[in-house]
Amino acid sequence: MKRLGSIWISLCLLLAAIPGAQAGHAARPSDPPSRTADSIMEKVIFFAPLYERIVEDYKAELYIKGKLNIRKRNHIMRFIPSMFRMRKGVNEYMMETYNDLHFSAPDQYDQKVKASAGTASEFWEADGRLPEYFHVNVYSPTLLYDKLISPLAPDAKRYYNFRVDSVWGTVHARQYKIRFTPRNKSFQLVEGYMVVSENVWSVREMRFTGRSELFKFDNLVKLGEVGEKDEFLPLHYDLQVDFRFLGNVIEGDYTAVLNYTDIKQRDDLSIQERKKQKVEYDLSDNYTLRCDTNACRNDVAYFDSLRPLPLSANEQQLYTDFFLWRDTSAVKKQRRKGRVFWGQVGDWLTSRYTVNLSRLGSVRCSPLINPFLVSYSGKDGISYSQEFKYSYLFNNDRLLHMAPEIGYNFKNKEFYWRINTDFYYWPQKRTALHVEIGNGNRIYSSEVLDDLKAMPDSLFDFDQIHLNYFKDLYFRLRHTWEIVNGLTLDVGLSIHRRTEGERSNFVPVNPVAPPVTVGGKFPADNPYFPGTDTEILGRFRHEYNSFAPRISLSWAPGQYYYMDGKRKINLHSRYPRISVEWERGIKGVLRNSGSYERVEVDLQHGIALSPMRDIYFRLGWGKFTNRNELYFVDFTNFTRRNLPIGWNDEIGGVFQLLDGRWYNSSREYLRGHVTYEAPFLLMRHLMKYTQYVLNERLYFNALAVPHLKPYIEVGYGIGTHVFDFGVFASFANWQYQEIGCKFTFELFNR
Repeated sequence: MKRLGSIWISLCLLLAAIPGAQAGHAARPSDPPSRTADSIMEKVIFFAPLYERIVEDYKAELYIKGKLNIRKRNHIMRFIPSMFRMRKGVNEYMMETYNDLHFSAPDQYDQKVKASAGTASEFWEADGRLPEYFHVNVYSPTLLYDKLISPLAPDAKRYYNFRVDSVWGTVHARQYKIRFTPRNKSFQLVEGYMVVSENVWSVREMRFTGRSELFKFDNLVKLGEVGEKDEFLPLHYDLQVDFRFLGNVIEGDYTAVLNYTDIKQRDDLSIQERKKQKVEYDLSDNYTLRCDTNACRNDVAYFDSLRPLPLSANEQQLYTDFFLWRDTSAVKKQRRKGRVFWGQVGDWLTSRYTVNLSRLGSVRCSPLINPFLVSYSGKDGISYSQEFKYSYLFNNDRLLHMAPEIGYNFKNKEFYWRINTDFYYWPQKRTALHVEIGNGNRIYSSEVLDDLKAMPDSLFDFDQIHLNYFKDLYFRLRHTWEIVNGLTLDVGLSIHRRTEGERSNFVPVNPVAPPVTVGGKFPADNPYFPGTDTEILGRFRHEYNSFAPRISLSWAPGQYYYMDGKRKINLHSRYPRISVEWERGIKGVLRNSGSYERVEVDLQHGIALSPMRDIYFRLGWGKFTNRNELYFVDFTNFTRRNLPIGWNDEIGGVFQLLDGRWYNSSREYLRGHVTYEAPFLLMRHLMKYTQYVLNERLYFNALAVPHLKPYIEVGYGIGTHVFDFGVFASFANWQYQEIGCKFTFELFNR
């Protein structure tokens, strides 16, 4: 308390230095309401950064009780991914959880569920979105893990209007109720009020309402009293949600209570000592998995001893009805095996699901009927993908992970598949074996076609030559090892088998005799092609293979991480990440394999300019050298994606309108990308539609390859809860080319 008292004295001294900040000035009736509210908020916003970090660490017991009431529902409800399975004729469900919550500044929460009870446990997680409503620091510039701009943000006056609703209390303990409303309609802004204590200008209560995903929310956060150790911490939450989707209406009501067992406030002396010490990148003490249900108990009788709030008569009746249904459902199960089976089939088609295999791990699958894995672009048309995931955790946190993926491109009429397998056998050093096998993009051999066209005119019938399109079957084996923090060595092997999409026939326009090949090649002394470069003819094949060892070194200086058991999880770095990759093709190892060398350099970084405003940049260079009988240019970083990529793609790292042939016909490239992301750019001027836009992006992409110096794309994109959309314009050799768009469904996928 002495430390807290000294902080208050310092605050009062700072406050006295602010013009017009003397106690009582903001409450003078003669002041205009707008000026009164603005002057109060100036003080609250001024001290918010200090209060945001004044608590360094705390531990608490968190009790959450939730109840859902289904007002309307139809068959569409079954097609909503992650929606819990409802019982026929039952419209009310409830759930309780008792958690250990550990907070570490600035915004790391470790929530472990110790006990849970309820009549439908599936709706608790809500895809991991629900817990964030009970992890609120009201003094942070953003709310809900950077989804919302807080009315206490440094530039809040750009987004909110403030007014004084009411004032009460004595002269030295006056409190103000300040209402805030957004200046623009947006899902990133909220509406509500806060109760502020004069002199210390801290918040006693905040209510904010808004919209997130497909539901509206109203969250009331009550904080501790002035002078108490929990003054800056939430004590009680009341959350109401309203979900509406295509005629379905669900109302949710949640209550959360926190009981703090340990609170550590920030000490200025300890901060100064830390600054003198070496920077510590291990955040294991304050960054762990957000939810751990491994030790969760589901015994209702045990939960009765933990519950801090009594159940209402309605809630007790819900439990009684649920236990009665559970006891009788086992008897009825044998009578409706067929119905249960088709119900499970429906779940597989329309819901995400996890299959736990006893002692063999688990399989995580996305819905088979899922329109939200579909994308469209002018170049690639419509694409669809489906992914499965298998994981098994061995002793000492060794992890085996497999991820088969299938997809189809309707424009190219191509079926794609790949299987990724990762085995982390030394998790402390992020050391793992990676195996990937699949069929890649269509790949083009324009160099072969150029050689043919360089021959005497009208020598071949080009209608029967199809060397511009090859199918690709690949196998990649890699071994990764993080030598020191942030420095990773990657050693591997890449094998490709490329065959013609349609078999070519080398038929002369005016043949003297049928063409003859020896061992798949044209003989050096060929009388049927007089005056022809037979060395070039000998390189024409229907199949090309490659066998190439590779090595890559990547470095992320200042890499922050945390340890999840014995597994090292990398987070972010304050500095750009750079990687260098070298690959060497070896001739003769496989039939029809050639020699070549490939070198690529890549640098990328993201910079947070302000809350929810970021700029990303990426630079890259690559080149193929020492080519011998190689006609396929296949870079690692500069490549075309054949399956859907949503908003969270390689930000600014792809070209949306570039013809796919350029990726495989350019032996050298130099590229650069800059992307600026913010919630309010252009759409704020279209008031009618702004509220549906989550983020906006401005793109600038530039590329230099032979015959394209330069190729430039500029674009603008928006992200919503339902879909992502972008429009792009391209320029080649300083000449305008075309305008195209990209559209990706993102419903329930954020």
